[in-house]
Amino acid sequence: MSQLNAPPAGCRGLIGAGGIGSGAFFALSGDHTLGREESRGGHFLDQRDYCKLHIIAHTVKQLMGAGFEAVLIGKVGDDSAGRDLLLEMVEAGLDTRYVNLVHGAQTLYSFCFVYPDGSGGNMSTDDSANSLVDGEFVATAAPEFQRLAGKGVVLAAPEVPLDARMRLLELGTQHRMWRALSLTSEECCAPQAEPMLRMADLLALNLDEAAALADSDSGSNPERIARGAIERLRQLKPNMLVSITAGSQGSYSWDGTTLRYLPAFQVKLVSSAGAGDAHLAAMIAGLVSGLDMQHAQELANLAAAFKVRSPHTINPDLNRLALRPFAAEIGAVLSAPVTQLLAQMSTDAQERDDVRYP
Repeated sequence: MSQLNAPPAGCRGLIGAGGIGSGAFFALSGDHTLGREESRGGHFLDQRDYCKLHIIAHTVKQLMGAGFEAVLIGKVGDDSAGRDLLLEMVEAGLDTRYVNLVHGAQTLYSFCFVYPDGSGGNMSTDDSANSLVDGEFVATAAPEFQRLAGKGVVLAAPEVPLDARMRLLELGTQHRMWRALSLTSEECCAPQAEPMLRMADLLALNLDEAAALADSDSGSNPERIARGAIERLRQLKPNMLVSITAGSQGSYSWDGTTLRYLPAFQVKLVSSAGAGDAHLAAMIAGLVSGLDMQHAQELANLAAAFKVRSPHTINPDLNRLALRPFAAEIGAVLSAPVTQLLAQMSTDAQERDDVRYP
């Protein structure tokens, strides 16, 4: 594979740091914006919420299969939520040896509110166990970096402090690993962002994050935002791979030379929460499996479309056996490389009896 910044051939696993937690979805009554001192009724929705590292690592693992490792670095509270999350991750085949239970700390919790039109927002705890993940703690996983040197991926995901993600990227660089990075809109403008961006091989953004990076209005034309972000990134690292998701409007990818747009696959939307994380996970899986950026973007759009049919931020049915029949079901016209990869994924999964999410 000749693409710049491609993962090394024969990648065997992923080491990631980022958010591990849970949350709830609350449907508000009334479509008007919630006021500062307003009381509003509503009801909880039957939707399971997870945090970024868990979603991305889980989906990469389900797409890559039992032979691909996913080592998580993080902290959860020594509470029922934290213990339940650890059990779920272990049952899904994730390596949680570097996920610590912290006595006296709460597991990260997110409260998502949803208006009748489907829009909404969320509030997350900023003093959870995740906030205690620092560079020193990340460095405790040094043996795993040594073991996967030259054959692994590092994933620096939001919801842990920037210094922890910086150390993860530094260790990945030191051990010749391929480095994927995601930043929030606020973090894109932080002073620590620039050295992190210079280390990243793949940067994943949504439209709002791309607008923050480009210093443009998030309500602007999506292509204009994408081009502005790419122009800024080219000044920092010309050959960086970039993925920009725009929800139902599709996605953009940059392979170091060309900006490409792909429309979203049209499916019935149940919940878009977690779709961007599923997109990034499939992008990583596709690139690690040998696809170029253009075809990895196609696979990522397909995975995001599959995810939005579930109310949960992790679609429990999203795995490498599911995408091929899903593409046929929705009449997706796929390129030959993606079609071949999906066929190979299905064959490998059937032969190895891969772990599925409980």
